Amino acid sequence: MASVARKNLFEDIPRFLVAQAGIMFAVSLVTIQTGILNGFSRSTSTLVDGSRADIWVGAQEMVNLQLTLPIPAGMVQQAQAVEGVAVAEAMITRTTTWRSPSGDISTVQIMGFDPASSLFNYGNLSEGRVEDLQQPYTVIPDQANRASIHVSQVGDRANIGSLPTRVVGFTRGTQSIASSTYVFTSLKNANAYLNSAYTSTTSCRLQDGQLICSNLFERTINPDAVPEPRPLSPTDVITYVLVKAEPGTDLEALKRRLEQALPNTKAYTKEEMSNLTQRYWVQRTGIGFVLGLGATVGVIVGMVIVGQILYSSVADHIREFGTLKAMGASDWVIYRIIIEQALWMAILGYIPSVALCLGLGAWTFATQGITILITPMTAIGILGITVGMCVTSALFAIQKVTHVDPAIVFKA
Repeated sequence: MASVARKNLFEDIPRFLVAQAGIMFAVSLVTIQTGILNGFSRSTSTLVDGSRADIWVGAQEMVNLQLTLPIPAGMVQQAQAVEGVAVAEAMITRTTTWRSPSGDISTVQIMGFDPASSLFNYGNLSEGRVEDLQQPYTVIPDQANRASIHVSQVGDRANIGSLPTRVVGFTRGTQSIASSTYVFTSLKNANAYLNSAYTSTTSCRLQDGQLICSNLFERTINPDAVPEPRPLSPTDVITYVLVKAEPGTDLEALKRRLEQALPNTKAYTKEEMSNLTQRYWVQRTGIGFVLGLGATVGVIVGMVIVGQILYSSVADHIREFGTLKAMGASDWVIYRIIIEQALWMAILGYIPSVALCLGLGAWTFATQGITILITPMTAIGILGITVGMCVTSALFAIQKVTHVDPAIVFKA
């Protein structure tokens, strides 16, 4: 009966191609939406997942990696003195304003760390050296958003707040889809940038009898006139203390000791910190709902298209099915023919769809820095959804032949 199923499926090639196009659209929509959701979720915690820190210590009020309150820099030394701590390092992250030489402004996420750090993950450098961040007022942006901050090459200059900055390299593989452009720099540079005030002048004019005033930010600052950034003092503020535990240390016990030694803080393992950040963006922002809704729409569209094609195929071959019943074929034989058609449509629609989505994912990551993450488990899940979608659609077509009268063969 397998030959009957294939004959029915490939008998009308234009109809078959239309059906496969519909399935490919549905499968691609589900795959891309799921891949974007997975990639979005993973990208929000890339810096945490890639770090070599066992424990992250932040303020008690911390909501996610970027939404938290500052803590004193002196806590790094306090953490280093806690039993079981091998290495403790500071990290600073906060949003500020980037101004290009042309005056365009954009939001950036400063990531301050020790360039000699053994714990922090700054991605994979595509240009430059991380040691260059030891120089005053230098940064390494993530190359995914070069255009958004109007820089194109090493050596480009801009301003962060009221301070000058120079690009000394580019990194990749760190950018979160949900965040502003990541800009990596040293702790002392980050401290200077985030505590600088805007330099501005005020201009007023009389227009139609009204006095109108506006602030004009100075676009050009002489780098030689700016003092070098100073090292962090214990009273300066940081965002996190990254901790590497000594081998064999119980992390849960170490977390409790750190929280006792560092007042008003909360300690998280790397996995807890990653999950906390991902859950926030997926569940509390509604992004997961929106992407899940898109995937659901794709399944519904695919079911409608496949169901319509199979129903039309059964209607066109109703006499053939009547002949099979007149020859003594059971209903299950006929059902298997229709279900096999659905399975062929599922497989032939799934393979090119996933290949297309993998290619699209590689292109978006290379050009936009956006990850469409299609894991092996995701691919297997999408295959199950595709098969289920097509087989469920076949049930509607089966209803057409359930009550077929074999006598239809003898009617004119």
